[in-house]
Amino acid sequence: MNIANLVTVSRVLMIPFVILLHYSGLPHSNLLAGGLFAIASLTDWLDGYLARKLNQTSAFGAFLDPVADKLLVVAALVLLVANYPSVWFVLPVAIIIAREIFVSALREWMANCNQRELVKVGYMGKVKTTVQMIGITILIGVDAQSPVFFEQVGYLLIYASAVFSLWSMILYLRAAMPTLKL
Repeated sequence: MNIANLVTVSRVLMIPFVILLHYSGLPHSNLLAGGLFAIASLTDWLDGYLARKLNQTSAFGAFLDPVADKLLVVAALVLLVANYPSVWFVLPVAIIIAREIFVSALREWMANCNQRELVKVGYMGKVKTTVQMIGITILIGVDAQSPVFFEQVGYLLIYASAVFSLWSMILYLRAAMPTLKL
């Protein structure tokens, strides 16, 4: 276990605290939960930076990092669906979660075919993740007293994330198509 992997593990360990804070009823619990989610999101960048800077890349880290990302995002999206049970919110969330499952399965398939490099994280995937994390942070952080504008921006970013999710999934699928031999 190295420093980079400990940062990744910390992201997973923050998930229940984001949820507990959100539902705690403490003053400003939404802002605290949103802030903790933002910190957890930033560890995604930090663990990769540390792994490269300290020459601590590892097979375990390469496995754990995307798992930690997906656990954080899916837990937060489920939390938000409980707060925003409208079909207009659930639909983009379902697209985002379905894409995460599909791309994970595609990467596993490609790894079994020794072609993992074809579906490594690309620019569009990074854009999707950034937009998604900002949107989730905003929506966790808002409450009934927040200006409606913040909630609207959060919604817009979740919709943009759903579009970027589909777009990046198509890019990964196109890259993998020759190997899939449909």
